[in-house]
Amino acid sequence: MYPILHNPTGRAGAASRPATGSAAVLVPFLAALCAALLALLALPAPAHATPPPPLPGPGALAPGTYDCARTAWPWSCLAECESSGRWDTNTGNDYYGGLQFWQPTWEEHGGLKYAPRADLATRDEQIKVAEEVLRTQGWEAWPACSKGLKLNGRIHVVRSGDTLSSIAKHYGIKGGWQALYKANKDMIGPHPDRLNVGTMLLIPKGAGQART
Repeated sequence: MYPILHNPTGRAGAASRPATGSAAVLVPFLAALCAALLALLALPAPAHATPPPPLPGPGALAPGTYDCARTAWPWSCLAECESSGRWDTNTGNDYYGGLQFWQPTWEEHGGLKYAPRADLATRDEQIKVAEEVLRTQGWEAWPACSKGLKLNGRIHVVRSGDTLSSIAKHYGIKGGWQALYKANKDMIGPHPDRLNVGTMLLIPKGAGQART
């Protein structure tokens, strides 16, 4: 490729050959295009979005604990908030285990069949007792952490043999199973006669105390 030089005589010199016609326009265009492509190749790779920060809570959720939602939501996150995820914790504050059970609460909700105190029970056993607490007290049993994790209301965890009718009767829900289904349609899906064990159902406000 030859440089385009100004030649007042109109003759080609020994070291130059003037471009004519469309070539005079095409050469600088190609040069500019090459420069633009090189500039694009030199740009740094786009940075990936950083993970979202953990949800706030009075238990000072540690950085990275947003991963707790991947394992038994919401219990792992609740334990992270209440006890930094230490299911065997006993700090001498009269609250025990990963979910910080008060001893009378542990006893009243069947905890003694697993262990004398919550910190001496397994993680799964503590969760089973916590599910009983949900039926009577709702998420308000863990007021600060449940607020930070946006958990609220009384909850029934579906057990084998449960139906919407039996649950509605158990809690004295006004409107019966239809009201219970309406409040949990997104969780249950299009078939109210099919409940999956372990599903958490919101008990509508105004329901009575659970029957024993």
